[in-house]
Amino acid sequence: MRRGFLALCLCLGQGAFAQEINRSPLPPPNPRLTVVSAAEAPAVEATVAADAAVAPEAALSDSVLASSLRPVPRPRALTEGLAALKAASNAPGLDLSGKVPDDEIDLASMPPPSKKEERKKKREAASKKGSVCGIASIKGEEIAPIKSKVKGCGVEDPVAITSVAGVRLSQTATVDCSIAKALDRWVDEVAQPAFNGNLVEMRVAAHYSCRSRNNIKGAKISEHGKGRAIDIAAFVLSNGKVLTVAQNYNKLLRRIYKAGCGYFMTTLGPGSDGYHEDHFHFDASARKGGAYCR
Repeated sequence: MRRGFLALCLCLGQGAFAQEINRSPLPPPNPRLTVVSAAEAPAVEATVAADAAVAPEAALSDSVLASSLRPVPRPRALTEGLAALKAASNAPGLDLSGKVPDDEIDLASMPPPSKKEERKKKREAASKKGSVCGIASIKGEEIAPIKSKVKGCGVEDPVAITSVAGVRLSQTATVDCSIAKALDRWVDEVAQPAFNGNLVEMRVAAHYSCRSRNNIKGAKISEHGKGRAIDIAAFVLSNGKVLTVAQNYNKLLRRIYKAGCGYFMTTLGPGSDGYHEDHFHFDASARKGGAYCR
């Protein structure tokens, strides 16, 4: 009897232990990891197709998820939203650079410019005062268009210049900006360095003048008549010395004259044609075929 009682207790104990195991919180099976057998595959694919036909944008049914390892298709609403966003990013006027617009910058929170920066701005403003042709180092003033009854003469946008690259002109020269800019560069990069920074003045022999080339009757209109030429007869140094083209055409003057070929369309001087023995003729003609240097 004792043996039978022990057997009964053992059976009851095993039943209670089994019930405790069955009631434990086991994790549910992952439906995405459920392996689909070859026999079940056609049925799963049919279910996916049916769901897509009814509600393509809806999530897949739990039955499909439980029996498929395929990735879930992107909902239609999300796909359309991304397409609209991509199209909007290419629309004109849309700035995606991340830069803050000027009207959104808080200027009040920005520190004021330093005294050094203020002095720099004043110097820059002063250097541009009285300049023409958009170049601070070309001083002068814009003047009214020059009209002429002679065909080929006149200047549409003339300027009256008094200095270039910090070197004054002996007289105000009426030219257009093409020759003014070329002269400014030539003085700054060639003539002034050649004189070790001591060039203070250039004597102008001619600028705008409505006449034929070399004053020959019946010849074509000179570039002087179009405001695109200037003649330089002498160079004045800071010690008062004057070097004229007529009397001092030395190695130095020959070198700066030759270098002018890289800045002007035409350069004529001593030995070129007999008409320019006492001055340098520089012009910015619209000649085709490159520069003409003699």
